Amino acid sequence: MWNGINRRKFPRAHYRCVICIRKKNSTKTISTRTENIGVGGVCVIVREDIGLFQGVDLELDLEDVKSENFKCSGTVVWVVKKRDIAEKGVVSYDTGIEFVHVEKDNANRILKVVERQLKK
Repeated sequence: MWNGINRRKFPRAHYRCVICIRKKNSTKTISTRTENIGVGGVCVIVREDIGLFQGVDLELDLEDVKSENFKCSGTVVWVVKKRDIAEKGVVSYDTGIEFVHVEKDNANRILKVVERQLKK
């Protein structure tokens, strides 16, 4: 049985917000919604394999009181390929991205979002 969620340093909360992902040294942006988020990282589902250990730039609209988007770097730390049973031939990738170089103010913003979600 997979015990990964219990080994995390930071709690995660189910939270859907808009996220833009851009591979390092690329101009192509992938836009999707988060599945869950924590101070240490985020899970997203995308239609392409970004690549394990790929460096990415992230921009999230946390939909919190601060009007500017959360921006940081990240690293893809896990990828799970899925086939959609309802839509034959459609593949998606459940992707875990670890945040890198997060400013303290932004870490606090995420912490507040997570705490608010976990209270619900």
